[in-house]
Amino acid sequence: MGSSRNKFTSLLLMFCLVVLVRAEYAKYKDPKQPLAVRINDLLGRMTLAEKIGQMTQIERVNATAEAMSKYFIGSVLSGGGSVPAPQASAEAWASMVNEIQKGSLSTRLGIPMIYGIDAVHGNNNAYRATIFPHNIGLGATRDPMLVKRIGEATALEVRATGISYAFAPCIAVCRDPRWGRCYESYSEDPKVVQSMTTLISGLQGDAPSDYTGRPYVGGSKKVAACAKHYVGDGGTYMGINANNTIIDTHGLMSIHMPAYYNSIIRGVSTVMVSYSSWNGEKMHANHFLITDFLKNKLKFRFCDYRL
Repeated sequence: MGSSRNKFTSLLLMFCLVVLVRAEYAKYKDPKQPLAVRINDLLGRMTLAEKIGQMTQIERVNATAEAMSKYFIGSVLSGGGSVPAPQASAEAWASMVNEIQKGSLSTRLGIPMIYGIDAVHGNNNAYRATIFPHNIGLGATRDPMLVKRIGEATALEVRATGISYAFAPCIAVCRDPRWGRCYESYSEDPKVVQSMTTLISGLQGDAPSDYTGRPYVGGSKKVAACAKHYVGDGGTYMGINANNTIIDTHGLMSIHMPAYYNSIIRGVSTVMVSYSSWNGEKMHANHFLITDFLKNKLKFRFCDYRL
C-alpha cells in the first residue's frame, strides 16, 4: 500500500514539474524566439474567451483591474476628455495605467494590455501638455520635418503619462470643406498628406537599417502610431461624417490611398479602419480593401514593439 502511494506521489510530482517547466519555458515569453514563433505559441495556448478578450478595447472608466482580469481585455483607451481626475498630473495618469496593467498581468497567460489615447495634436487630454496646431494648420506649413519634431515631442509627453499608443496621425484627404472633421486633414492634396506622414517617424522613431517591413516602435521615449481612418473618410458624399465615399477604384487609390503607402513604409504600428463606407459597403466589411489589399498587397503586418 505504501509503495503504491509513493509511486502515485512520485508520478504526481513529475506531472507538476512538467507543467511548471512548460509554463516557465513558454516560447511566447522568450524574447530570443522569433516573433512569429512567440505569437503562434501564445495563440495555441489561448482559449476562445481569451482571444475574444484580447480583441476587445474598453474605455478607461470601465477598466478596473478586476474587469481586465475577468474578461482578458487586451486594450484600453481614453475617449475625448476622459481623464483620471480633473487637472490630473502625469503621475496620476501613470498610476491609473499601472493599476489597470496589474489586472492584465494577473491573468493565466499574463498578456499585458496596451493603452491608447487620441494624442492627435499633442497629448491633448493631459493637463498642461503641449498643444500643437491641428493637422490642417500643420499641412499649411508644408514642413514635414517640423511635423516630425512635433511627433517626437508628443511621444515624450504621452510616455510621461504611462501610455504607449497614440491614435495618430489622421491621414484623411478632405475633399469637401463641409466635412466637420476637415481640420483633422493635412490637405485636400494627397501629396501634401503623404509628406506629413513624418509624424509617424516622430512618434515611433525611424525604422532601423535592418528594417524588414514589419511595423516598428523603438525606444522608451516613443509610442505606437496609428494611421487613420482607412480609407476614404475625407471623401464622403456632401462631407457628411461617417457617410459614403462615392468614387471609383482609380480615384480611391490615387487620392485617398497614397498616404497609407508612406505610412506602411515608415513602419506604422497600426491602421484604424474607417467608420465610413465606400460605394455603399461599410469599410469594416470590405474584404478586398482590408485583407486583399492592406494585408496581402501592401504587406501590412503585426507590430514589433521595442518599448
